[in-house]
Amino acid sequence: MSSKAYFEQVAGQWDQMRQGFFPDSVRDVAMATAKVEAGRLAADVGAGTGFMTAGLLHKGLRVIAIDQSEAMLAEMTRKFSAFDTLDCRLGESQNLPIPDGSVDYAFSNMYLHHVESPAMAIQEMVRIVKPGGKVVITDLDEHEFEFLRAEQHDRWMGFKREEVRLWLSQAGLRDIQIDCVGENCCAESSSGCGSATVSIFVASGQK
Repeated sequence: MSSKAYFEQVAGQWDQMRQGFFPDSVRDVAMATAKVEAGRLAADVGAGTGFMTAGLLHKGLRVIAIDQSEAMLAEMTRKFSAFDTLDCRLGESQNLPIPDGSVDYAFSNMYLHHVESPAMAIQEMVRIVKPGGKVVITDLDEHEFEFLRAEQHDRWMGFKREEVRLWLSQAGLRDIQIDCVGENCCAESSSGCGSATVSIFVASGQK
């Protein structure tokens, strides 16, 4: 099963599943890192059902939420129907449906480990950000829990922070910072292969 097919399948249960994986404080750290300001425009790349989008909307930002799963976007549209500041768009990691230099912030949460080419996905995020804008990524540190690849269709078993720093630099960002979020991602194997606890990093840079 592809990552896209997996998320199409679990879209209706994703919010409940996500609560068991990592807490809301991951989102708070990402927004604090970006120093978000109300009225600005943010892209939530790999938005899923709107974990990051929810925080941004409630902070008074306008949001373009992008995901490859129509089912995930349908869930998000339903949840945030009261907001006229949300624009949901179907899109792929290497071809985001946003013009160059359009947004003030680009966020991705637990997205990078699902894409085919993390370096290219970061380049696309940088492309859509305005000069002076910020890219903020929250994702998994490198780990050895193979069942996450088999059961949740992760493409990558987390990342070395030095590698993420290099990708951000190569994409043209400056003032690059990578640190611990202070939380872990936790998961139980559905086939009895044990449990995983993986630290989460936050990486950021300015265009």
